[in-house]
Amino acid sequence: MGTARQVLLITIAALAGCGGSPQSKSSAAGSAESAKTRLLETGAALLQEKPPLEELDAYLDGFHFYNGSLEHQVEAHHYCGHLNDDLIQCVIYDGNAADARLMGIEYIVSGEVFARLPDAEKHMWHSHVHEVRSGQLIAPGLPDAAEHELMEKVANTYGKTWHTWQTDTHADLPLGTPQLMMGFTADGQADPAMISSRDERFGVSSDAKRRQRVDIKYPRVDPQVDAWQRGIVLQLVAVEQRPNDERVSVDQ
Repeated sequence: MGTARQVLLITIAALAGCGGSPQSKSSAAGSAESAKTRLLETGAALLQEKPPLEELDAYLDGFHFYNGSLEHQVEAHHYCGHLNDDLIQCVIYDGNAADARLMGIEYIVSGEVFARLPDAEKHMWHSHVHEVRSGQLIAPGLPDAAEHELMEKVANTYGKTWHTWQTDTHADLPLGTPQLMMGFTADGQADPAMISSRDERFGVSSDAKRRQRVDIKYPRVDPQVDAWQRGIVLQLVAVEQRPNDERVSVDQ
């Protein structure tokens, strides 16, 4: 995607807003914000510049599952910005309201960059072809033509995603180890009720978007990506380092 066209799409996204009803999350542990905290926040917002945050000017909504646990699925609200034409970085929330919880990050690279990675690295990434083709990945608030062009770009990328707060199982605090997440690769994997709930909230149809995207030229997916399909699963495990150099999982 050319730089001018990219800027146009991002500008449209910023002007259009998130679309749909805000998805509020309010079960985090702790007391309500005090007047002093709100005053400090207001002052910081007025006086401090935040250039990195201002670059997060595109909004994507889709779904992830925990690597090695296909049935453990969540909706993910991505706020993204380009570092360059081949690298996008996103912060991920569990909602799109002001009290949404920050639950992870995703790095997105072009197919050209991904092809140069070693196989062991590729095993931690997921493809975006099915997410785009199925209509499950959307850009809320964008006009159809702009969203279609954005999806043409995303279809040719790969993502590496870590969720640092499993808000679906630990609603109050970010507990446990970060979890490597994956994206769906075929029909029948994602929970239809999860998709339907999201579509209703945003007033969209994933099926309609699937039909609108049949003309996109989808790339051949790298054979080393989506490694979970071949039984290669990576997750972090907390271990205890014992004096004799033995390492034992703290869950044992």
